[in-house]
Amino acid sequence: MRAVDVMTPTVISVSPETGVQEIARLLLDHHISAVPVIDDDQHLLGMVSEGDLMGRAENQAEKPTPWWLALVSSGPETAASYIKTHGHTARDIMSHPVVDVEEDVCVADIARLLEKRHIKRVPVTRDGKLVGIVSRSNLLQGLAITPPASEGTGDDRSLREALSKEIEDKLNTVRVNVIVKDGVVELWGLVASDEEMKAVQLAAENQPGVKRVENNMSRMPLGFGAL
Repeated sequence: MRAVDVMTPTVISVSPETGVQEIARLLLDHHISAVPVIDDDQHLLGMVSEGDLMGRAENQAEKPTPWWLALVSSGPETAASYIKTHGHTARDIMSHPVVDVEEDVCVADIARLLEKRHIKRVPVTRDGKLVGIVSRSNLLQGLAITPPASEGTGDDRSLREALSKEIEDKLNTVRVNVIVKDGVVELWGLVASDEEMKAVQLAAENQPGVKRVENNMSRMPLGFGAL
């Protein structure tokens, strides 16, 4: 399988001018740990992770730097750190350049990349434009149903794209990830209610070409997303 077979195609993203508080709210509300930063043409500019936000909070809580330490640590690194801890927008605090993969990269290569770079997710791009994101959980979902030597077929990919679009357009949810192998659909992710879970399953069952649906979705914890 390749990135296009396991990626989450509908990605929560922000613009360079999105405020820090809004980013924090997005991470909480959507149960995600990072958001890509894109421009108006969907070009990938950077990433803001929960680590960036937590580091910002920790640095702002620290005591002022002693004058003698400031003398030996001044320069570009100090300026960059100041921007990270005092900036107000995604442009100020995002990590860049970003490690990304093309949509035809195989999942084994993606797994090695995540391990080598010590990262939890990687954006998927086509001609430099964001088309999805692959996380460690996406890889596990795909590898759990796919023998190492096999690849998804064109029919599986078409079915996955159609079903993902149906869920996004008709049910307005982006927390569900769809994996398809030989016509068998696996549904993963978080839903807000039993009704939403049933609706997503029905959307999968009614999709032409689906042989079977395996529902691995979970209900959101009570009070999820509240500050």
